[in-house]
Amino acid sequence: MASWRYAAPAHPLVHLIPAFNDNYFWLLQSPGSSRAAVVDPGDADPVLKALDDRSLHLVCILLTHHHADHAGGVAELVARTGARVVGPDTVKIPTVTEPVRDHAKVDTGLGGHLARVLTVPGHTLDHIAYALPSLGADPRPLLFCGDTLFAAGCGRMFEGTPPQMVASLDRLAALAPDTLVYCAHEYTLSNLRFAAAAEPDSSAVTERLAEASEMRARGLPTVPSTIAIERATNPFLRADQPAVIRQAAHHQQAAPADRVETFAVLRQWKNDFR
Repeated sequence: MASWRYAAPAHPLVHLIPAFNDNYFWLLQSPGSSRAAVVDPGDADPVLKALDDRSLHLVCILLTHHHADHAGGVAELVARTGARVVGPDTVKIPTVTEPVRDHAKVDTGLGGHLARVLTVPGHTLDHIAYALPSLGADPRPLLFCGDTLFAAGCGRMFEGTPPQMVASLDRLAALAPDTLVYCAHEYTLSNLRFAAAAEPDSSAVTERLAEASEMRARGLPTVPSTIAIERATNPFLRADQPAVIRQAAHHQQAAPADRVETFAVLRQWKNDFR
């Protein structure tokens, strides 16, 4: 088995459920029982199959935001399993039974493992993320960040503003470097192609792009990464770097006024990037 430099080794109790064209749902297994939790189940069928394949019982659903590809499977899963539904405190997700706000501690139902809620608006105004100090014997912290932070990228700002998104990304980037980053989409190749344009002299970006290309050619997921990997290669976390600022200035034909404007230029550039 290949050892990947820019993709973290899989966590033994976190299982990937691919769905739709490029979504990832994340199934968390209790270290000492058959209980399970799932993050952002936009479709019930693949979750039910994953539970059945592993003889697990769903007790908790964790939602990061209201988009249908993240929350569309909740009603059926609740009807089939009776699972609790934790999510943002918003009327946009009527299936949420336990609305949570910033700093809340969520009982995942996985043998005492608590998740800390982080509000991270930008992609949507109701977006939250979940951080766990560890799960089972694996000591690495875990982050389930929905569509705020991607491998080598970040979500589009459908509802939020650049200052909001920068603050949200800063908050996630401040987590421990070995934190496993579980985002909700397989966008890594597209993101790294953009990262190579935004920071063309970065050997880390070049190497990560080559590695991710090989992984995808083998049919392997590029997620999870880590906070350390994202700090080194994600242009949206590097809007304060001179090389990135230069590329943003070249793209808009004017020097950005500050880091938030640099981020805004990058995000708009990425929206149109091919």
